[in-house]
Amino acid sequence: MKNATRLVHAGRDPAAQQGMVNPPVYHASTVLFESLDALERAAANPFEGVYYGRNGTPVQFAFEAAVAQMEGAFGAVTTCSGLAAITVALMSQASQGAHFLVTDNVYGPTRKLCDGLLARLGVTTEYFDPTISAAELESRIGAQTRVVFLEAPGSLTFEISDVPALADVAHRHGVTVMADNTWATPLYFNALEHGVDISIHAATKYLVGHADAMLGVINCNEAHYMTVRKAAAGMGYCAGPDDIYLGLRGLRTLGQRLPVHQANALALADWLAAQPEVARVLHPARADHPQHELFTRDFSGASGLFSIVLHPVARERLAAMLDHLALFGMGFSWGGYESLILAVNPERSRSATQWAAAGPTLRIHAGLEDVDDLVEDLAAGLKRLRG
Repeated sequence: MKNATRLVHAGRDPAAQQGMVNPPVYHASTVLFESLDALERAAANPFEGVYYGRNGTPVQFAFEAAVAQMEGAFGAVTTCSGLAAITVALMSQASQGAHFLVTDNVYGPTRKLCDGLLARLGVTTEYFDPTISAAELESRIGAQTRVVFLEAPGSLTFEISDVPALADVAHRHGVTVMADNTWATPLYFNALEHGVDISIHAATKYLVGHADAMLGVINCNEAHYMTVRKAAAGMGYCAGPDDIYLGLRGLRTLGQRLPVHQANALALADWLAAQPEVARVLHPARADHPQHELFTRDFSGASGLFSIVLHPVARERLAAMLDHLALFGMGFSWGGYESLILAVNPERSRSATQWAAAGPTLRIHAGLEDVDDLVEDLAAGLKRLRG
């Protein structure tokens, strides 16, 4: 089954809902049982079927089945946000004295989690260069190492790690490999096929696709699925049924939306690369990206998110550019249908590497608008930048 077909049909069971195409939204806490025997059977197996609202409802199970099928996972676990998904995944492997190896270009809140809550619980986090070799990574693995956490590419600076090579060396030492796969989605990078044990998605972004729901999902192989599900349940994580429904609905059109995001982003990246105000374009699908060969080897496409580095410019000129853009909104998150632009500071969240950029870094999310209109908006902004 091709991906476009799988996106439409995965997780669907109209016969189980009186022929309806989409599963209904279940607003549920209490689940009633017809007998003591039925209640005790459910209590003995709380992760099989409907047991309690927090443990899942049919619409959640449909979403999880669909997402898991997209990445060839044994099972998926839903949470209330992308950060919640990261938290559950890392907590599932956390213990006093554990050592985590985390890529230095990781999502900022992931770093705060590691340096804050996990550190207080006795977990040591060591950050590494995202372009590290397998041999260099192996030299950092010790007796207490439990996790190698990757993000390919990083969502600010877009370095790509050699995921299969790093996963292979981690597995030789019995270490769990996790990856934040939000940027590529399962459509353009199948993390589990490349050696990842636990693939994490901020479904808030491309899976929902409309900037109107908070949602996270964790795809797991069989060895890690129940550990992750029990961690989510033990910490009380659950997602709202309406948000899950929006995630399932968004998933159905991912195959039509993501190619447009990709095409618009590449067109903008190529246009920006030719502008005199732009020092660098950071887009893995461009031939000038340092890890472009890894991208073409492992990824089947690119999403709509990339960054540029401007030549040095006064803050008031940058504000003149950004404050009056008509189509690019300034806001956190990405992956919705709308275009976004954000001034970011990668140097503030590095410890194993240095981010060297003389001018400001701008992260751009190319939405679903006509690309000519987006170019015109950016051209007017650069004109204001020049003063």
